[in-house]
Amino acid sequence: MLTFVTRRLLYSVPVVVVASFILFVAVRATFDPLAKLRQGHDPSALQYQITRLGLDRSVFEQYVRWLKEFAGGDWGVSTRTGGAVLPMIGSALGTTLQLILWGVLFAALLALGIGVYSAARQYSVGDHLFTGLSYLGIALPPFWCGLILIQALAVWPKQQFGLAEPPLYFVGLHSPGLSGINADYFRHLALPVITLTVGLVASWSRFSRASLLETLSSDYVRTARAKGVPGRRVLLRHALRNSLAPFVTVVALDSAVLFGGLVVTEQIYAIPGMGRLFLDSMLAGDVFVLLPWMLIVALATILLNLLSDAGYAALDPRVALR
Repeated sequence: MLTFVTRRLLYSVPVVVVASFILFVAVRATFDPLAKLRQGHDPSALQYQITRLGLDRSVFEQYVRWLKEFAGGDWGVSTRTGGAVLPMIGSALGTTLQLILWGVLFAALLALGIGVYSAARQYSVGDHLFTGLSYLGIALPPFWCGLILIQALAVWPKQQFGLAEPPLYFVGLHSPGLSGINADYFRHLALPVITLTVGLVASWSRFSRASLLETLSSDYVRTARAKGVPGRRVLLRHALRNSLAPFVTVVALDSAVLFGGLVVTEQIYAIPGMGRLFLDSMLAGDVFVLLPWMLIVALATILLNLLSDAGYAALDPRVALR
C-alpha cells in the first residue's frame, strides 16, 4: 500500500505543475490585475506596478515567480479588499470544509443505506419509492431547493406558530457574537447541509444500488448462497464490501468538485466559503485571489483522487499490486 500511495504521489507532481501553469496562463489572459490603475491615467504609477509585479516579463518567468511566492506563503494582496490573500482563502476554505464534511458524511450514510435496502428488495414498493424520490432529488435545482427549505423549515414555522425566532437559521454559520460548535451552529448548519445532501443522496443512492446489484449477481455470491450462508451475511459480509470500492471512488471524486462548486448554496445562505469567494473575486477581476483559489481547488481534486485510489486499493487488495 505504501508503494502504491508513493507512486500515486509522484504521478501527481507533474500534474500539479502542468495544471497550475495552464490556470496561470488562462487567468492572466482573461483578467488584468492593473485594470483599476489603468483607469487612473497615472503612467508613472502604472509603470511602477508593472515592474513590481513582473508583468513586463515573459509569461513563463511570471509563472515561476508566482509559484515560488505561492510555495513560500506569499499569496499577494487582494485588489478587491486590500487584504492579504492567504488568510482570506484560509477562512473561506475552513468554512467550505465544514459544509463538505457534514454534507458528505450524511449523504454517504443515507445513500448507502438506501442503496442497500433497494438492492436487497429490488422492485419492491420501497425500491420504487426511493427510485422516484432520487429522480426528483436529481432534478431539483439547488437554488430552488434551498429557497423551498428556507420557506418550509424557517420562515413558515416562525409565522405559523408565532415564534420569536425561526427554528433553523438561514444566514451564515453563526449568529453575531457566537462561535464554536454549539446549538446555534447546528441550527445554522442544518439548511445548507440539507440542500447539499439532497442532490448527493439522490445520485449516490442510485449508484450504490446499481453497484450492489451487480455484486449480488457474481458467481461467488451465488456460491455462498448455495452453501447455505444466511442471506443477511451474504449481503453485508460478502457483497457489500466489494460493492463499496466504486462507491468510495464516486464519493471522493464528487467531494473534490464540491471544493469549488458550492457557489449556489453559499450564495443562498450567505456563507463566506470558497464558492462565494470565487464569485466575488471573479466579478471584481481579482487575479491575486483567483490564482491561488484555483490552485487550491486543483490540489484538493488531486488529493481526493489519491485518497480514492487508496480507498479502492484498501477495499480490493488486487488493485495495490498494479
